[in-house]
Amino acid sequence: MRKATITRKTAETDIRVEIDLDGSGTYDNQTGVGFFDHMLDQLARHALIDMTVRCDGDLHIDDHHTVEDVGIALGQALTQAMDDKRGIVRYGTCHLAMDDALVRAALDLSGRPYLAWDVSMTAPQIKGFDTELVREFFQAVSTHGGITLHMDGLRGVNSHHIVEAAFKAFARALRDALETDPRKADAIPSTKGIL
Repeated sequence: MRKATITRKTAETDIRVEIDLDGSGTYDNQTGVGFFDHMLDQLARHALIDMTVRCDGDLHIDDHHTVEDVGIALGQALTQAMDDKRGIVRYGTCHLAMDDALVRAALDLSGRPYLAWDVSMTAPQIKGFDTELVREFFQAVSTHGGITLHMDGLRGVNSHHIVEAAFKAFARALRDALETDPRKADAIPSTKGIL
C-alpha cells in the first residue's frame, strides 16, 4: 500500500498530510490560503493521488511558512509512500497548456533532490498570494521528496494560468513517474539496485 501520513509541528506551522499514491485524485486540502488550496487540489486531481492536507500556519505574518512547510511535508510523504521505489517507472515529463500558458515539467524520482526553475510570473501577486512562493513550494517538495525536477515556463501572459499550468504539469509528470512499470514491476529502476 503506497500510503503515507506526515505530521510536522513547528513554532510557525502545524501540518498533517495524508496521501495515497494509488488513489483516484480525491482531495480535501485546507491551509487557510485559498489559492494555494486550489493548486493542491489540482496537484492531487491530475496526479491521481488522494490527498488531505491540514495546516494551521502563522498567516498573520504571511503565507510563506505555510506554503513552504506544506511542501516539506508533502515531499516527506511522497518519500515515505514510495518506500524503496520498486516497480515505478521513475521518470515523468509533461508539456501542459492552459490557455496562454505553456509549462514543461520533467522529473526523476532519483532520491537526488535538485530543482531547475525557469518559470517567470507576470504579476507579483494573485489575489494576495505571492507568486514567489510557487518556487518555494516546488523547492521544498523536490528537496524532501528526493526529486530531480526541471520546470520551464515556455510562455504565458496570465500569472494564474502560469501557476496552475506549473502545478498541473508537475502533477502529470509525477503521475507518469509513479506508475508501475508492467515490464519491471518487481525491480528497482536503477542499475545501482537502489534509489
